[in-house]
Amino acid sequence: MTQPMLVNGQPAHAIPADDRGFQYGDGLFETALLVNGRVRFIDDHYQRLFAGCARLGIAPPERQTLSREIAQVTADAERGVLKIIVTRGAGGRGYRPGSAMSSTRVVALHPFNPAPHGALRLRWCDIRLGRNARLAGIKHLNRLEQVLAQSEWRDGEVDEGLMLDTEGEVVCATSANVFVVRDGAVVTPDLRFCGVQGVMRAQVLKAATKLRLSVNEEPLWPHDLETASEVFITNAVRGIRSVASLDSLQWSETSIATRLATELSLRD
Repeated sequence: MTQPMLVNGQPAHAIPADDRGFQYGDGLFETALLVNGRVRFIDDHYQRLFAGCARLGIAPPERQTLSREIAQVTADAERGVLKIIVTRGAGGRGYRPGSAMSSTRVVALHPFNPAPHGALRLRWCDIRLGRNARLAGIKHLNRLEQVLAQSEWRDGEVDEGLMLDTEGEVVCATSANVFVVRDGAVVTPDLRFCGVQGVMRAQVLKAATKLRLSVNEEPLWPHDLETASEVFITNAVRGIRSVASLDSLQWSETSIATRLATELSLRD
């Protein structure tokens, strides 16, 4: 029988109150799509998770153990959203972690809720992302900036928000990476100071290269969106979604996003 959640390999729905993931956000997570009973891009999720553990000095779970637990929670499912959480583990009060701590791992399967069809309507978020190159790229548990950003609107006419960092550079959407098409080239922020190196972002960069499109990772600023011919956002669960508007800016072109989505779907 499928267990929807495992904590350290055991059926459970509770985390110890002194776990550092709960206390301090001291950990990492991955969110992946289960489709046709298979976790999409699982190797890439493992790679980012283990790289994040190395960056933060967290004891990583064994890949074989994670694979077994993923198979257990997804055994009876065809489609869903897989979430993996790894924390530094349970410990006493205080920021300083203990030595040789045993990490906590959570593997859970959540329902997949289809997104509305059609291009998205975006807005600029007021909250800005703080710069910290040590944390840039990894998917750590500290997501309070994104929580505050998504709390800025309740308008059903807005699908997502774009976020700048404290210096005014474009970084990402609240839960997705962002791409612009400029003079035929596919361009995305380089994320050298903050933001998540998304699994789907990496797949899009590979697919664009395969399609012989010019690809650039570089600093982007709001004015770069004003001159873009096409804008789209990406994440591992929702894939590639074209953007129709950003406040007063509008786009009708979706050809590059469509080509990339087709290329990725053929590879699945």
